[in-house]
Amino acid sequence: MPEQVESDGTSILVGDPQARVTVHLYEDPRCPYCREFETTGGGPVLTKWVLRHKVKVEYTMASFLDPRLGGNGSKKAVNALRAAVESGKFAEYHSVLYRNQPAEEVDGFTNARLLQLASKVAGLRSPSFDTAVTSMKYQDFVDSAEKVFAAAGHYNGHAGPGTPTAEVNGYRIPVKYSGLLYKADLFDQYLAKVIDAAA
Repeated sequence: MPEQVESDGTSILVGDPQARVTVHLYEDPRCPYCREFETTGGGPVLTKWVLRHKVKVEYTMASFLDPRLGGNGSKKAVNALRAAVESGKFAEYHSVLYRNQPAEEVDGFTNARLLQLASKVAGLRSPSFDTAVTSMKYQDFVDSAEKVFAAAGHYNGHAGPGTPTAEVNGYRIPVKYSGLLYKADLFDQYLAKVIDAAA
C-alpha cells in the first residue's frame, strides 16, 4: 500500500491517493479502544477496502495519554511510526504495535520494545530507523500531530475528540454511534454504502 506524510506535515496517508473515499482516523498508540478497533473491529475491514483501492486512510496519531497516564510511550510510538513511513512500513508496523499494545497504565512503548517489535516487520529495521527511534528524530511531527488532534474537538472535558474517532469523507461518526467502529460487519456495510455513493 502506498504511504506518505501528507502535505500538512501532521497526518499519514495510507492507500491509493485516487481512492474516492477517505477515512480520517484519530488514534493514540496507548489507547485500548484503538487496539480493539484495529484488531477485532473496523480496522481489518478498513484494510480490506484499502487493498481494493476503494478507500484511503489518513492517520492523525495523537499522544495525549502520556500526560494523563505518565510516561512518554505514546510519543515514542508515534515517532517510531513516523520513522516507518520512510521505508513504506507504516501500515505493517502500526498493526504490530496495536497487536502488542501494553496495558494502558503501563508505559510499555520504550525504545527497546519499539525496536523489538519493529523486528517483526520484514525490512523495517535499519541503522537509520533505529537511530530515528532512539533519538526521537521526528519530535516535531509528534508535537504537530498532537496539536492538530487537540484542535479537532473536545471529549469528556479534554482537548481532542477522543480515540478512536473516524471521519468518513468529512463526516465525523458521532460519539453516540461510535459502537459502529467496533463491529466489523456493520462497519463493513457502512463503508460499502459510502463507496457505492461515491462511485
